[in-house]
Amino acid sequence: MKQALFFSGRELTDEEIPILSDVHSLAVRPGLSRPLLCHRCGNTSNFSSHPCARCGTDCAYCRNCIQMGKISSCTTLYRWIGPEPAHPKRAGEMHWSGTLSAGQKKASQHVQHAVENNLEHTVWAVAGAGKTEVLFGGIAEALQNGKRVCIAAPRADVVRELAPRLQSVFPDTPPAVLYGGSPDRHTYSPLVIATTHQLLRFFEAFDVMIVDEVDAFPYTFDASLQFAVQKARKQKSSLIYLTATPELSWQEDIHSGRREATLIPARYHRHPLPVPEMKWCGNWKKSIVPVSVLDWLKGKEKALLFYPHIETMDKALLTLKQVDARIQSVHAEDPLRKEKVEAMRRGEIPVLLTTTILERGVTFPGVDVAVVGAEDRIFTESALVQIAGRAGRSADCPTGIVTFFHYGKTNAMVRAISQITRMNKLGEERGLLDV
Repeated sequence: MKQALFFSGRELTDEEIPILSDVHSLAVRPGLSRPLLCHRCGNTSNFSSHPCARCGTDCAYCRNCIQMGKISSCTTLYRWIGPEPAHPKRAGEMHWSGTLSAGQKKASQHVQHAVENNLEHTVWAVAGAGKTEVLFGGIAEALQNGKRVCIAAPRADVVRELAPRLQSVFPDTPPAVLYGGSPDRHTYSPLVIATTHQLLRFFEAFDVMIVDEVDAFPYTFDASLQFAVQKARKQKSSLIYLTATPELSWQEDIHSGRREATLIPARYHRHPLPVPEMKWCGNWKKSIVPVSVLDWLKGKEKALLFYPHIETMDKALLTLKQVDARIQSVHAEDPLRKEKVEAMRRGEIPVLLTTTILERGVTFPGVDVAVVGAEDRIFTESALVQIAGRAGRSADCPTGIVTFFHYGKTNAMVRAISQITRMNKLGEERGLLDV
Protein backbone atom coordinates (compact mmCIF):
# COMPACT_ATOMS: atom_id res chain seq x y z
CA MET A 1 0.00 0.00 0.00
CA LYS A 2 1.51 3.29 -1.10
CA GLN A 3 1.34 6.36 1.10
CA ALA A 4 1.21 9.83 -0.42
CA LEU A 5 1.73 12.98 1.59
CA PHE A 6 0.20 16.42 1.02
CA PHE A 7 3.60 17.67 -0.14
CA SER A 8 2.01 20.07 -2.63
CA GLY A 9 -1.21 20.61 -0.78
CA ARG A 10 -3.40 17.69 -1.67
CA GLU A 11 -3.28 13.92 -1.35
CA LEU A 12 -2.38 12.10 -4.55
CA THR A 13 -4.67 9.35 -5.84
CA ASP A 14 -3.37 5.87 -6.59
CA GLU A 15 -3.89 6.56 -10.32
CA GLU A 16 -1.81 9.75 -10.25
CA ILE A 17 1.26 8.26 -8.54
CA PRO A 18 2.61 6.17 -11.46
CA ILE A 19 1.86 8.92 -14.00
CA LEU A 20 3.61 11.62 -12.01
CA SER A 21 6.52 9.31 -11.24
CA ASP A 22 7.03 8.73 -14.96
CA VAL A 23 7.27 12.46 -15.67
CA HIS A 24 9.71 12.93 -12.76
CA SER A 25 7.34 15.11 -10.73
CA LEU A 26 7.71 12.94 -7.65
CA ALA A 27 10.63 12.16 -5.37
CA VAL A 28 10.44 9.10 -3.17
CA ARG A 29 11.85 8.08 0.17
CA PRO A 30 11.14 5.28 2.65
CA GLY A 31 8.52 5.73 5.32
CA LEU A 32 10.94 4.51 8.00
CA SER A 33 14.73 4.53 8.10
CA ARG A 34 17.22 2.89 10.47
CA PRO A 35 17.99 3.55 13.22
CA LEU A 36 14.22 3.67 13.37
CA LEU A 37 12.87 7.09 12.41
CA CYS A 38 9.43 7.87 11.01
CA HIS A 39 9.78 10.40 8.20
CA ARG A 40 6.18 11.56 8.62
CA CYS A 41 6.05 12.42 12.33
CA GLY A 42 9.69 12.29 13.46
CA ASN A 43 9.06 9.50 15.98
CA THR A 44 12.17 7.64 17.13
CA SER A 45 10.84 5.51 19.99
CA ASN A 46 7.21 4.42 19.58
CA PHE A 47 7.34 1.47 17.16
CA SER A 48 6.02 -2.06 16.89
CA SER A 49 6.28 -4.82 14.30
CA HIS A 50 4.13 -7.49 12.66
CA PRO A 51 4.41 -10.15 9.97
CA CYS A 52 3.84 -8.19 6.77
CA ALA A 53 1.97 -9.74 3.83
CA ARG A 54 3.35 -7.10 1.47
CA CYS A 55 7.09 -7.49 2.08
CA GLY A 56 7.09 -10.93 3.68
CA THR A 57 9.16 -9.89 6.70
CA ASP A 58 8.62 -8.94 10.33
CA CYS A 59 7.94 -5.34 9.39
CA ALA A 60 8.31 -2.39 11.78
CA TYR A 61 5.68 0.35 11.81
CA CYS A 62 5.20 3.69 13.55
CA ARG A 63 2.62 3.68 16.31
CA ASN A 64 2.84 7.41 16.93
CA CYS A 65 0.98 8.55 13.78
CA ILE A 66 -0.89 5.36 12.91
CA GLN A 67 -4.24 7.16 13.08
CA MET A 68 -3.29 8.83 9.78
CA GLY A 69 -2.47 5.54 8.07
CA LYS A 70 0.25 2.99 8.78
CA ILE A 71 3.85 3.95 8.00
CA SER A 72 5.90 0.74 7.77
CA SER A 73 9.43 -0.21 6.82
CA CYS A 74 8.14 -1.08 3.34
CA THR A 75 6.03 2.08 2.93
CA THR A 76 7.05 4.55 0.24
CA LEU A 77 6.49 8.28 0.76
CA TYR A 78 6.09 10.47 -2.31
CA ARG A 79 7.18 14.08 -2.47
CA TRP A 80 5.93 16.46 -5.16
CA ILE A 81 8.85 18.26 -6.86
CA GLY A 82 7.03 19.59 -9.91
CA PRO A 83 5.91 23.21 -10.38
CA GLU A 84 3.28 24.56 -8.03
CA PRO A 85 0.00 25.83 -9.49
CA ALA A 86 -0.10 29.56 -10.16
CA HIS A 87 -1.84 31.79 -7.65
CA PRO A 88 -5.24 33.22 -8.64
CA LYS A 89 -5.02 36.59 -10.39
CA ARG A 90 -6.28 38.56 -7.39
CA ALA A 91 -4.64 36.39 -4.76
CA GLY A 92 -4.15 38.31 -1.54
CA GLU A 93 -6.60 41.07 -2.39
CA MET A 94 -8.20 42.03 0.92
CA HIS A 95 -11.90 42.71 1.39
CA TRP A 96 -11.88 44.09 4.91
CA SER A 97 -13.21 47.45 6.05
CA GLY A 98 -12.14 47.23 9.70
CA THR A 99 -9.47 49.29 11.43
CA LEU A 100 -6.68 48.13 13.68
CA SER A 101 -6.13 49.37 17.21
CA ALA A 102 -2.77 50.88 18.08
CA GLY A 103 -1.60 47.57 19.56
CA GLN A 104 -2.86 45.60 16.57
CA LYS A 105 -1.24 47.98 14.10
CA LYS A 106 2.17 47.62 15.72
CA ALA A 107 1.86 43.82 15.76
CA SER A 108 0.68 43.80 12.13
CA GLN A 109 3.74 45.78 11.06
CA HIS A 110 6.03 43.34 12.86
CA VAL A 111 4.27 40.35 11.27
CA GLN A 112 4.68 41.89 7.80
CA HIS A 113 8.35 42.53 8.49
CA ALA A 114 8.83 38.90 9.51
CA VAL A 115 7.03 37.68 6.37
CA GLU A 116 9.11 39.92 4.12
CA ASN A 117 12.41 38.84 5.66
CA ASN A 118 11.71 35.16 6.48
CA LEU A 119 12.00 35.72 10.23
CA GLU A 120 10.42 34.21 13.33
CA HIS A 121 8.11 36.38 15.43
CA THR A 122 5.70 35.86 18.34
CA VAL A 123 2.52 37.84 18.94
CA TRP A 124 1.45 37.70 22.59
CA ALA A 125 -2.02 39.18 22.65
CA VAL A 126 -4.66 38.92 25.36
CA ALA A 127 -7.76 36.89 24.56
CA GLY A 128 -10.04 39.04 22.44
CA ALA A 129 -7.28 41.42 21.30
CA GLY A 130 -7.93 40.53 17.66
CA LYS A 131 -4.97 38.30 16.78
CA THR A 132 -6.52 37.17 13.50
CA GLU A 133 -6.85 40.73 12.19
CA VAL A 134 -3.15 41.27 12.93
CA LEU A 135 -2.36 38.63 10.30
CA PHE A 136 -4.31 40.11 7.40
CA GLY A 137 -1.58 42.46 6.14
CA GLY A 138 1.14 39.83 6.25
CA ILE A 139 -1.03 37.21 4.54
CA ALA A 140 -2.03 39.66 1.82
CA GLU A 141 1.56 40.63 1.10
CA ALA A 142 2.70 37.01 1.03
CA LEU A 143 -0.04 35.90 -1.37
CA GLN A 144 0.50 38.89 -3.66
CA ASN A 145 4.18 37.95 -3.89
CA GLY A 146 3.46 34.35 -4.87
CA LYS A 147 4.12 32.87 -1.44
CA ARG A 148 2.14 30.02 0.05
CA VAL A 149 0.65 30.54 3.51
CA CYS A 150 -0.50 28.10 6.19
CA ILE A 151 -2.38 28.98 9.36
CA ALA A 152 -2.28 26.03 11.76
CA ALA A 153 -4.03 25.53 15.09
CA PRO A 154 -4.06 22.58 17.50
CA ARG A 155 -7.85 22.18 17.57
CA ALA A 156 -10.37 21.63 14.79
CA ASP A 157 -12.81 24.05 16.48
CA VAL A 158 -10.34 26.89 16.00
CA VAL A 159 -9.76 25.90 12.37
CA ARG A 160 -13.49 25.88 11.65
CA GLU A 161 -13.79 29.27 13.36
CA LEU A 162 -10.96 30.80 11.33
CA ALA A 163 -12.00 29.44 7.94
CA PRO A 164 -15.08 31.63 7.22
CA ARG A 165 -13.28 34.73 8.49
CA LEU A 166 -10.34 34.22 6.14
CA GLN A 167 -12.71 33.28 3.32
CA SER A 168 -14.54 36.59 3.68
CA VAL A 169 -11.33 38.66 3.85
CA PHE A 170 -9.67 36.88 0.90
CA PRO A 171 -12.63 35.82 -1.31
CA ASP A 172 -10.38 35.52 -4.39
CA THR A 173 -8.14 33.02 -2.57
CA PRO A 174 -10.49 30.37 -1.15
CA PRO A 175 -8.57 28.54 1.59
CA ALA A 176 -8.16 24.79 1.77
CA VAL A 177 -9.47 23.84 5.22
CA LEU A 178 -7.94 20.65 6.63
CA TYR A 179 -8.94 18.73 9.76
CA GLY A 180 -10.01 15.17 10.49
CA GLY A 181 -12.87 14.35 8.11
CA SER A 182 -12.47 17.59 6.13
CA PRO A 183 -13.83 17.51 2.55
CA ASP A 184 -10.86 19.59 1.31
CA ARG A 185 -8.23 16.82 1.45
CA HIS A 186 -7.82 16.82 -2.36
CA THR A 187 -7.94 20.61 -2.72
CA TYR A 188 -4.95 22.79 -3.56
CA SER A 189 -4.82 26.42 -2.44
CA PRO A 190 -2.04 28.94 -1.78
CA LEU A 191 -3.84 29.61 1.53
CA VAL A 192 -4.26 26.65 3.88
CA ILE A 193 -5.96 26.54 7.28
CA ALA A 194 -5.23 23.28 9.06
CA THR A 195 -4.94 21.54 12.37
CA THR A 196 -1.35 20.94 13.42
CA HIS A 197 -2.00 17.19 13.00
CA GLN A 198 -2.63 17.72 9.28
CA LEU A 199 0.82 19.29 8.91
CA LEU A 200 2.24 15.78 9.22
CA ARG A 201 1.17 15.34 5.58
CA PHE A 202 3.25 18.27 4.29
CA PHE A 203 6.93 18.64 3.48
CA GLU A 204 8.61 22.00 2.79
CA ALA A 205 5.35 23.34 1.35
CA PHE A 206 4.92 26.78 2.93
CA ASP A 207 6.71 30.12 2.69
CA VAL A 208 4.79 31.47 5.66
CA MET A 209 3.87 29.26 8.62
CA ILE A 210 1.53 30.75 11.23
CA VAL A 211 0.79 28.73 14.38
CA ASP A 212 -2.22 29.98 16.32
CA GLU A 213 -2.85 29.02 19.98
CA VAL A 214 0.72 27.74 20.23
CA ASP A 215 0.27 27.17 23.96
CA ALA A 216 -2.74 24.87 23.53
CA PHE A 217 -3.05 21.15 24.09
CA PRO A 218 -2.00 18.92 22.39
CA TYR A 219 0.63 20.99 20.57
CA THR A 220 2.67 21.83 23.68
CA PHE A 221 2.80 18.19 24.79
CA ASP A 222 3.30 16.45 21.43
CA ALA A 223 6.80 16.67 19.96
CA SER A 224 5.56 15.22 16.65
CA LEU A 225 3.29 18.25 16.11
CA GLN A 226 6.19 20.62 16.71
CA PHE A 227 8.21 18.48 14.29
CA ALA A 228 5.36 18.73 11.76
CA VAL A 229 5.40 22.54 11.87
CA GLN A 230 9.11 22.63 11.07
CA LYS A 231 8.82 19.93 8.39
CA ALA A 232 5.92 21.67 6.62
CA ARG A 233 7.71 25.02 6.16
CA LYS A 234 10.28 25.67 3.48
CA GLN A 235 13.90 26.03 4.49
CA LYS A 236 13.65 29.74 3.65
CA SER A 237 10.41 30.83 5.28
CA SER A 238 8.87 32.88 8.06
CA LEU A 239 7.34 31.48 11.25
CA ILE A 240 4.72 33.41 13.21
CA TYR A 241 3.48 32.25 16.62
CA LEU A 242 0.24 33.55 18.16
CA THR A 243 -0.62 33.11 21.82
CA ALA A 244 -2.70 34.65 24.57
CA THR A 245 -1.10 32.61 27.34
CA PRO A 246 2.49 31.68 26.54
CA GLU A 247 4.15 29.14 28.79
CA LEU A 248 6.42 30.50 31.51
CA SER A 249 9.67 29.85 29.63
CA TRP A 250 8.36 31.79 26.62
CA GLN A 251 7.26 34.66 28.88
CA GLU A 252 10.77 34.82 30.33
CA ASP A 253 12.34 34.75 26.86
CA ILE A 254 10.04 37.53 25.66
CA HIS A 255 10.69 39.77 28.68
CA SER A 256 14.46 39.20 28.40
CA GLY A 257 14.52 39.89 24.67
CA ARG A 258 15.65 36.39 23.72
CA ARG A 259 12.47 35.89 21.70
CA GLU A 260 11.32 38.52 19.20
CA ALA A 261 7.75 39.36 20.15
CA THR A 262 5.00 41.95 20.14
CA LEU A 263 2.81 42.26 23.22
CA ILE A 264 -0.79 43.45 22.94
CA PRO A 265 -2.06 43.83 26.53
CA ALA A 266 -5.52 45.22 25.66
CA ARG A 267 -8.49 44.29 23.53
CA TYR A 268 -9.21 46.12 20.30
CA HIS A 269 -12.39 47.71 21.74
CA ARG A 270 -10.31 49.41 24.49
CA HIS A 271 -12.26 47.90 27.40
CA PRO A 272 -10.36 46.05 30.16
CA LEU A 273 -10.41 42.29 30.47
CA PRO A 274 -13.08 41.03 32.87
CA VAL A 275 -11.32 40.13 36.12
CA PRO A 276 -12.61 36.83 37.56
CA GLU A 277 -14.12 36.61 41.02
CA MET A 278 -13.34 33.60 43.22
CA LYS A 279 -16.36 32.22 45.08
CA TRP A 280 -16.39 29.28 47.49
CA CYS A 281 -19.18 26.81 46.61
CA GLY A 282 -18.59 23.89 48.97
CA ASN A 283 -18.12 20.30 47.86
CA TRP A 284 -19.44 20.59 44.31
CA LYS A 285 -18.64 16.91 43.60
CA LYS A 286 -21.48 15.96 45.95
CA SER A 287 -23.95 18.71 45.18
CA ILE A 288 -23.01 18.77 41.43
CA VAL A 289 -24.87 22.08 41.00
CA PRO A 290 -24.19 24.11 44.16
CA VAL A 291 -26.79 26.61 45.34
CA SER A 292 -24.34 29.45 44.66
CA VAL A 293 -24.10 28.34 41.03
CA LEU A 294 -27.88 28.20 40.68
CA ASP A 295 -28.09 31.72 42.12
CA TRP A 296 -25.40 32.86 39.66
CA LEU A 297 -27.39 31.49 36.71
CA LYS A 298 -30.59 33.35 37.63
CA GLY A 299 -31.39 35.98 35.04
CA LYS A 300 -28.50 34.98 32.76
CA GLU A 301 -29.47 35.24 29.08
CA LYS A 302 -26.27 33.65 27.81
CA ALA A 303 -23.73 31.77 29.90
CA LEU A 304 -20.94 29.23 29.61
CA LEU A 305 -20.55 26.86 32.55
CA PHE A 306 -17.25 24.94 32.59
CA TYR A 307 -16.92 21.59 34.36
CA PRO A 308 -13.67 19.62 34.71
CA HIS A 309 -15.09 16.20 33.81
CA ILE A 310 -17.73 14.89 31.39
CA GLU A 311 -19.32 12.63 34.02
CA THR A 312 -19.92 15.49 36.46
CA MET A 313 -21.11 17.75 33.68
CA ASP A 314 -23.66 15.17 32.50
CA LYS A 315 -25.08 14.89 36.03
CA ALA A 316 -25.28 18.68 36.29
CA LEU A 317 -27.13 18.81 32.96
CA LEU A 318 -29.90 16.57 34.30
CA THR A 319 -30.43 18.98 37.19
CA LEU A 320 -30.25 22.15 35.11
CA LYS A 321 -32.65 20.88 32.44
CA GLN A 322 -35.31 20.87 35.15
CA VAL A 323 -34.70 24.63 35.41
CA ASP A 324 -34.65 25.23 31.64
CA ALA A 325 -35.04 22.45 29.06
CA ARG A 326 -33.06 24.47 26.49
CA ILE A 327 -29.82 24.08 28.46
CA GLN A 328 -27.30 21.79 26.71
CA SER A 329 -23.81 20.39 27.24
CA VAL A 330 -20.88 19.81 24.89
CA HIS A 331 -17.55 18.00 24.97
CA ALA A 332 -14.83 16.81 22.58
CA GLU A 333 -16.54 13.54 21.60
CA ASP A 334 -20.00 15.06 21.18
CA PRO A 335 -21.13 14.38 17.57
CA LEU A 336 -23.36 17.48 17.71
CA ARG A 337 -20.64 19.75 19.07
CA LYS A 338 -20.58 22.03 16.03
CA GLU A 339 -24.37 22.30 15.88
CA LYS A 340 -24.65 23.16 19.58
CA VAL A 341 -22.01 25.88 19.31
CA GLU A 342 -23.92 27.44 16.42
CA ALA A 343 -27.19 27.17 18.34
CA MET A 344 -25.54 28.95 21.26
CA ARG A 345 -24.50 31.77 18.92
CA ARG A 346 -28.04 32.09 17.61
CA GLY A 347 -29.35 32.44 21.16
CA GLU A 348 -31.26 29.16 21.10
CA ILE A 349 -29.27 27.80 24.07
CA PRO A 350 -29.20 30.11 27.13
CA VAL A 351 -26.64 28.09 29.11
CA LEU A 352 -24.08 25.74 27.61
CA LEU A 353 -22.20 23.38 29.90
CA THR A 354 -18.78 22.51 28.55
CA THR A 355 -15.46 20.92 29.28
CA THR A 356 -12.24 22.77 28.44
CA ILE A 357 -12.96 22.07 24.76
CA LEU A 358 -14.44 25.59 24.53
CA GLU A 359 -11.76 27.33 26.58
CA ARG A 360 -10.42 29.00 23.42
CA GLY A 361 -11.16 29.68 19.79
CA VAL A 362 -14.87 30.52 20.15
CA THR A 363 -16.73 33.81 20.56
CA PHE A 364 -20.23 34.27 21.98
CA PRO A 365 -21.16 37.98 22.25
CA GLY A 366 -22.66 38.93 25.60
CA VAL A 367 -21.74 35.72 27.41
CA ASP A 368 -21.02 35.38 31.13
CA VAL A 369 -18.64 32.64 32.22
CA ALA A 370 -18.31 30.43 35.29
CA VAL A 371 -16.05 27.54 36.25
CA VAL A 372 -17.39 24.90 38.63
CA GLY A 373 -14.58 23.12 40.47
CA ALA A 374 -11.96 25.69 39.48
CA GLU A 375 -9.50 24.03 41.85
CA ASP A 376 -9.38 20.88 39.70
CA ARG A 377 -5.91 20.20 38.27
CA ILE A 378 -7.20 20.41 34.70
CA PHE A 379 -7.79 24.12 35.21
CA THR A 380 -4.25 25.40 34.84
CA GLU A 381 -3.35 29.09 34.89
CA SER A 382 -3.41 29.12 31.09
CA ALA A 383 -6.78 27.37 30.91
CA LEU A 384 -8.37 29.74 33.42
CA VAL A 385 -7.06 32.82 31.61
CA GLN A 386 -8.43 31.48 28.33
CA ILE A 387 -11.78 30.64 29.90
CA ALA A 388 -12.06 34.15 31.37
CA GLY A 389 -11.21 35.45 27.89
CA ARG A 390 -14.53 34.16 26.53
CA ALA A 391 -16.32 37.07 28.24
CA GLY A 392 -16.46 40.61 26.91
CA ARG A 393 -14.89 39.88 23.51
CA SER A 394 -17.40 41.79 21.38
CA ALA A 395 -17.30 45.56 20.92
CA ASP A 396 -21.10 45.58 21.31
CA CYS A 397 -20.84 43.61 24.59
CA PRO A 398 -17.38 44.48 25.94
CA THR A 399 -18.01 43.46 29.53
CA GLY A 400 -18.96 40.23 31.23
CA ILE A 401 -19.01 38.39 34.53
CA VAL A 402 -16.43 35.67 35.19
CA THR A 403 -16.62 33.55 38.35
CA PHE A 404 -14.38 30.76 39.60
CA PHE A 405 -16.50 28.53 41.88
CA HIS A 406 -14.20 26.44 44.04
CA TYR A 407 -13.82 24.16 47.06
CA GLY A 408 -10.41 25.65 47.86
CA LYS A 409 -8.22 28.25 46.16
CA THR A 410 -5.26 27.13 44.05
CA ASN A 411 -2.10 28.85 42.87
CA ALA A 412 -3.37 28.51 39.30
CA MET A 413 -6.48 30.53 40.14
CA VAL A 414 -4.47 33.23 41.89
CA ARG A 415 -1.91 33.44 39.06
CA ALA A 416 -4.63 33.59 36.40
CA ILE A 417 -6.31 36.55 38.09
CA SER A 418 -2.92 38.18 38.63
CA GLN A 419 -2.04 37.79 34.94
CA ILE A 420 -5.34 39.35 33.82
CA THR A 421 -4.95 42.23 36.29
CA ARG A 422 -1.36 42.77 35.16
CA MET A 423 -2.39 42.96 31.50
CA ASN A 424 -5.11 45.50 32.30
CA LYS A 425 -2.58 47.64 34.15
CA LEU A 426 -0.11 47.43 31.27
CA GLY A 427 -2.82 48.32 28.77
CA GLU A 428 -3.73 51.35 30.88
CA GLU A 429 -0.09 52.45 31.15
CA ARG A 430 0.29 52.24 27.37
CA GLY A 431 -2.87 54.26 26.78
CA LEU A 432 -4.65 51.31 25.15
CA LEU A 433 -7.69 51.36 27.45
CA ASP A 434 -10.52 53.86 27.84
CA VAL A 435 -10.56 54.50 31.58
